[in-house]
Amino acid sequence: MKWILFLFGLFTFSLGFAQTHTVIVDTAGKKFTIDNCVSHFNPAKVESTAAGYQFWFVDKNFLDGRTLKMSVVKPHDATHPPHKHIEDEFFFVLEGTAEFYLDGKTAVGTPYTSFYCPSNTMHGIRNIGDTMLKYLVIKKYPAQTAN
Repeated sequence: MKWILFLFGLFTFSLGFAQTHTVIVDTAGKKFTIDNCVSHFNPAKVESTAAGYQFWFVDKNFLDGRTLKMSVVKPHDATHPPHKHIEDEFFFVLEGTAEFYLDGKTAVGTPYTSFYCPSNTMHGIRNIGDTMLKYLVIKKYPAQTAN
């Protein structure tokens, strides 16, 4: 019985060791581990904006330009006016009330509402509520070229 418990313990320990030291390598040679694939909100890394703040869970240098950012906007404000760019974007409202702008039309979004902005289309998001607006932005920046 002691040997069975010992072998079970050794097996469990080796499983735990293998799981914490797993390294996945993509075709470009980038290494991924549980440590660099999990991103926790860190107030020390918040970037202030005129309308609130933003936090990059995944910045464009992590992989191939794909990003995940959280923006927080104070009541009755916007990070910037409607604009357009080559990248398409997804927005996902976590808290508050947003007004989405897309090519001259508007719609209201509350928590758990998504908003897709196609490439090169005028778009924007602003807080029309009396509480903070918190939303996620998913975007892929073009590949960086060497100068």
